[in-house]
Amino acid sequence: MSAAREALADNGIYLMSAAETGSLLRVGEKVWERFGAHWSNLAVDHYARDRGTRRLRRYGCFRLTTATGRFQLLQPRPFAQPQNSNPLYIGVNRIFEPLTDTFVADPVFAAVLRLLAECAAALNDPPEWIVSVHPFRVIGAADADGLAAPEGRHRDGVTLVSTLLIARHNATGGESMVLDLAGRPLLTVTLDEPGTLLLADDRRTLHDVSPVRPADSSSAAYRDVLVTTFA
Repeated sequence: MSAAREALADNGIYLMSAAETGSLLRVGEKVWERFGAHWSNLAVDHYARDRGTRRLRRYGCFRLTTATGRFQLLQPRPFAQPQNSNPLYIGVNRIFEPLTDTFVADPVFAAVLRLLAECAAALNDPPEWIVSVHPFRVIGAADADGLAAPEGRHRDGVTLVSTLLIARHNATGGESMVLDLAGRPLLTVTLDEPGTLLLADDRRTLHDVSPVRPADSSSAAYRDVLVTTFA
């Protein structure tokens, strides 16, 4: 954790290996597989579908009180991104299906939030954080790429942005890129081992993901991630 916090503060980016994440979360392979089952219960992202890509997701928003470390799930609300962030959806209040009760109650999810809160504290120390949680499944087929980021390189308009790989199936592509604000590459990596966690200071970086395509064109590919932001 100290290495992650130091790298985020100094360079604005850190790639945490699956082994590191598993150790910090204190979860093994079987527990991780059980947590990943939540991704079979996502809902269609109609906004992405309207732009020609197949993406499933849910969305929830929490308030974290820094002094106590307690997370409070807020009432469902539209997801809106601020100016000077995501050019594709600025000014659009997107409504997504909420997180399921079983997902919110999962102890692995709680452990992930605590880990990310420790990372976010390296960047700022506000009295409270607003934490946005997005479980995603991007689906690629022989006749349609899976676009994890149809908007291209962008910011989310937050302080910390994180991407935790849950699973990949029959997938090529899905390469994560982090760039500085001038567009110079800082890191390019394919998150291919479940538990790998990419962290970035969203105030100092841009990010993008290449299309997901099937390795075997006779069946679909998917890439499951948990994107969590702290603002």
